[in-house]
Amino acid sequence: MNDNLLPLVFHPHYSIPFPAGHRFPMRKFGLLAESLREQGILTAENEYTPEPLSLTLLMSAHDKEYVQRFIRGELSKQEEKEIGLPWSEWLVERTLRAVSGTILTSELALQHGLACHLAGGTHHAHPSNGAGFCIFNDLAVAASAMIESSKAKKVLILDCDVHQGDGTVAFFKDRADIIPVSWHCEENYPQNKQTAGINIAIPKGANDQEYLSILQSTLPAILTEHQPDFIFYDAGVDVHQDDRLGYVNLTDQGILERDKYVIETCVAFNLPTACVIGGGYDRQEEKVAWRHSLLHQAANLVWKKYVL
Repeated sequence: MNDNLLPLVFHPHYSIPFPAGHRFPMRKFGLLAESLREQGILTAENEYTPEPLSLTLLMSAHDKEYVQRFIRGELSKQEEKEIGLPWSEWLVERTLRAVSGTILTSELALQHGLACHLAGGTHHAHPSNGAGFCIFNDLAVAASAMIESSKAKKVLILDCDVHQGDGTVAFFKDRADIIPVSWHCEENYPQNKQTAGINIAIPKGANDQEYLSILQSTLPAILTEHQPDFIFYDAGVDVHQDDRLGYVNLTDQGILERDKYVIETCVAFNLPTACVIGGGYDRQEEKVAWRHSLLHQAANLVWKKYVL
């Protein structure tokens, strides 16, 4: 591996055989890797592959019985409906592998200062149930592992997905060592918002300028006040003006500026930062993959500027 290149985490099993026309763009992960290879950002020299996930680690964050029932395919029809993804052994493999990928991304970020995943950000998953295309909460599992292993004393999860990371908040509402921060469109899923953590409203229809000014007026103050020693960043692209589930009007340039601003600010505070891609929805999966690649483009620009 080349230590001079931005570390990126990917596994070919992230995109699995899936029903055609499903609302969740399952092909986007493989398409994202293709796009980043074409751009020269993902190469054999900086691509890291996650190992199978430790179930002990997963069960130290999630309810043990829920984990076992999902793996065995024993969730009720209602539970499956709330998640919105059809169960298969392939789904079990990609779900576990993606959580492992976020853990690996956090370890690489500790080592190198910055690292990006080509998946992750399943922030609607609660300790004992899934929801909104999220089965297990990779951010919660990885943040818990970081604290339990004493690799960090205080973690901030910065969530810029258009939807509130309600599951992440549910994990940490009584804790002071892992703090979820969510910039989300108030008028959007989930209907019942969590009130714990730090919640910053993005108005419906906000454009690039409005969004960035909210971010710039809040992020540095939050970092200064809470003094974390590690950052997870969920860079959901469902804030895009053409997203099917969004209600916010960012352009490609706006998303690139947002990601560059968040990463650069965290790096300036000398905080190791692990980035995940979060949500993004479009019938044309290539378009979603391109929007997700803006995170890695931004991280690569910051990496080259600081040569972390």
